[in-house]
Amino acid sequence: MSPSVRSVGLLAAVAALAVAVVLSLALGAKSIPLAEVFGDLLHPDGSQNSAIVHDLRVPRTLLGLGVGIALGLAGALMQALTRNPLADPGLLGINAGAAAAVVIAVGLFGVGGLTGYIWFAFAGAGVAAVVVYLIAAAGRGGATPVRLALAGTAVTAALLSLTQAITLLDRAAFETWRFWWVGSLAGRDAQTIAEVAPFLVVGAVLALALARPLNALALGDDAGRALGAHVGRTRVLGGVAITLLCGAATAAAGPIAFIGLTIPHIARAIVGPDQRWVLSYSLVLAPLLLLVSDVLGRVVTRPGELQVGIVMAFVGAPVFLLLVRRRRIAQL
Repeated sequence: MSPSVRSVGLLAAVAALAVAVVLSLALGAKSIPLAEVFGDLLHPDGSQNSAIVHDLRVPRTLLGLGVGIALGLAGALMQALTRNPLADPGLLGINAGAAAAVVIAVGLFGVGGLTGYIWFAFAGAGVAAVVVYLIAAAGRGGATPVRLALAGTAVTAALLSLTQAITLLDRAAFETWRFWWVGSLAGRDAQTIAEVAPFLVVGAVLALALARPLNALALGDDAGRALGAHVGRTRVLGGVAITLLCGAATAAAGPIAFIGLTIPHIARAIVGPDQRWVLSYSLVLAPLLLLVSDVLGRVVTRPGELQVGIVMAFVGAPVFLLLVRRRRIAQL
C-alpha cells in the first residue's frame, strides 16, 4: 500500500472519529438535536440540555478520546516490544496493579471518591510495571519479550489474589472495585481529565517517537543494533510510555478490554508492519471504537445504560475472532 493511500485511509478514519465525537455529544438517555448541541457548545444558555452537554457529555467524550488513544497506542507498543501478537495492557501487570491499589486505598485507607483512589490506581499500575521489568531483567539475557510476558503473568496472578482477598474481607472495597473494574466513562468530570491528561500526553508523544526504533527491533535485537537502534533504551522508554498510558487510562476509566488487543491487529491488517503507520492508525481507530461502543451502551438500554467495558466485550471479542478466522494475523 502506497503512502498516499495510507494517508487517505488515515484521513477517513479521522473523519469517522469526528462523527463519533458528535454522536457522543448528541446521543444518550436524552437525545439532543445536533443544531442544539453546537449551539450549546458555542453559547451555553444554562438550560437543562446545555448542562447535559457541558457537564456530562463533553467530559465523557474527552475522556473517551484520551483513554482510547492511550489504550490503542499502548497495545500497539506492547505488541511490538514483546513481539507477542496477543499482548495487551494486562500483560505487564498494569491492570492488576491498578486494581490492587484501588482496593488497598478503599479497604485499608478509607479512600472514598474517584479523585482520591485514581492516584492509588496510577501508582499501583506504575509499581507493577516496574516490578515486572525488574523480574524480567534479572539474570542473563535481560528483559527479553518472553521474560516480560512470563513475569507479567506471575505478577498479575499474585496481585489478583491480593485483590480478591481484600474484597472478600471488606464490603466497601468490593463495591468500589466492582464498579471500577467493569470499565466506564460515566461519572467522570473535568477534574479527572485534568489529572490524567499530562500523563496521557507525555506517554503518547513518547510512544510515537519510538516508531523508528521499533521498526528496527522487529528484525531482531542483533539486526536492530546493526541498524543503530539502542535495544535497552528502546525497551525502557517503551515500558515508561506503556506505564504512563495504561496507568492513566486504567486509573480514570477502569480496565477496558480488547481495545489494546484488537486495534493494533486491525491497523497492521490495513497498513502492514510499519510501526509509524500502525501507531498512527491505532491513535485514531482506538478512540473511534471506544466512543462508538460508549454511544451504543447509552442507546440500546435507554433510559439506562451499559458500561462501555461491557459493550467492548460484546463488540471486541467477535471482531477479534473474525480477524483470526478470516485472515492470517498481520506479522509483527
